[in-house]
Amino acid sequence: MNGVKILSETRDTVTVSRGDWTQLLSELEEAHDRAAVVERRRHEAAKGVQAARRNYLTAREARRLLAGESPVKVWREKRGRSQRELPAAAGVGAGYLAEIETGRKPGSVVALARLGKALQVQIEDLIISD
Repeated sequence: MNGVKILSETRDTVTVSRGDWTQLLSELEEAHDRAAVVERRRHEAAKGVQAARRNYLTAREARRLLAGESPVKVWREKRGRSQRELPAAAGVGAGYLAEIETGRKPGSVVALARLGKALQVQIEDLIISD
């Protein structure tokens, strides 16, 4: 970026043009993106590319989540677990899993933690956020 022209400055504030402000925000976003790529590459190098990418969502899976589908169902299917196999592995009832996957129940913290452990994902990945 060319130099930012400061229009005015006080002890607590600096005023710049809208164009400079927009450019600064864009450059900051680019810097965050580059840092995220570097961090992801470090993670893959430490864990192994295949192991790290096992937890990446495909575009189709991401669209399903964005459309409001149950994260538990998306991750269960990603891991190739059946609706009978997962509850047995997690120690939750099959009916309860079905209610979580259909949105009739949100799932308790304990149940989601057990499901996360069985699916090898963080509990945060199983919680629907607004």
